[in-house]
Amino acid sequence: MHTIIRAAEASVSVRRSRFLAYVFPVQKQHDVEAKLDELGHSFRDARHIAYAYRLQRSGEERAHDAGEPPGSAGAPILRVLQGQDLWDVAVAVVRYFGGVKLGVGNLARAYRQAAQAALELSGRAPLIPMVKAVVSASPEQLGLVFAELSRRGTQIIGQQVTEQAEVAVWLPVDQLDEVRKALAPWAQLRPQEE
Repeated sequence: MHTIIRAAEASVSVRRSRFLAYVFPVQKQHDVEAKLDELGHSFRDARHIAYAYRLQRSGEERAHDAGEPPGSAGAPILRVLQGQDLWDVAVAVVRYFGGVKLGVGNLARAYRQAAQAALELSGRAPLIPMVKAVVSASPEQLGLVFAELSRRGTQIIGQQVTEQAEVAVWLPVDQLDEVRKALAPWAQLRPQEE
């Protein structure tokens, strides 16, 4: 299981049609929608913006042909992501029609080739499954909680202090029990569903 290191883009031309591929990291469907909206505004004159994405936390995989013949655009892009075992990644390919019909087979190859070209530029890294968790403690113990989380390099994503302090964190799934035990003298840690 891998993900990309950075966003990337590449261009492929096939019989005067141009295919502009954009690869970007995503974690939620909202991230995908935001990037697609951005591309839609940037490429208003393009006839098609086909895409595919895979989200690790939800296990969701989607492909969209954007008006191309069924299975000729989004599905080839998705197969590239599946073949490289990439997650938390979206690929969108903008097509400018060059006046020559490619046929379904050539069209699928062109979308696949564009996606592969952009993915080659994005780099790879192992994907570490993460979980959002909440640490609950009394406000008096908060300093000890922060010291332990800081020592471990835990990503803190929010906090709220009332009668009880709550700190939202991102943790690698395989460290959940270890961090729970380390915080046990001062606080409780529980995974949180989004």
